Amino acid sequence: MNNNAKDWPVSSDIFTSDYLINNIGTPFAIGLAVGYFAKKMLLISLFLFGAAIVLLFVSEQYGITEINDINLQHAAESATHTVKESGGFLINRLSKITSKGVSATGGFLVGFKMG
Repeated sequence: MNNNAKDWPVSSDIFTSDYLINNIGTPFAIGLAVGYFAKKMLLISLFLFGAAIVLLFVSEQYGITEINDINLQHAAESATHTVKESGGFLINRLSKITSKGVSATGGFLVGFKMG
């Protein structure tokens, strides 16, 4: 008999409430909360980034500053790259919560859609 056989639940144990809550429900709820938070933080960041750009445009209109379009595009590309990395990090971390990581990742996607 294989030592890993005790790690796998018996088919009758799969549908118990303890098994479902611990292996599907709780990781889904964690992923849901993280996804919702990530979406809200993304929206707040976009709002602040947009407000900063509008203030730069207004200050340029009044001759206070001068904006280089290439530098502005570079800043936006850097911010986009950072967001992609952080999203990948969250998905990767959530996929380690359970053995398959499906319920936590699914919860993240649902929470991100809700947010």
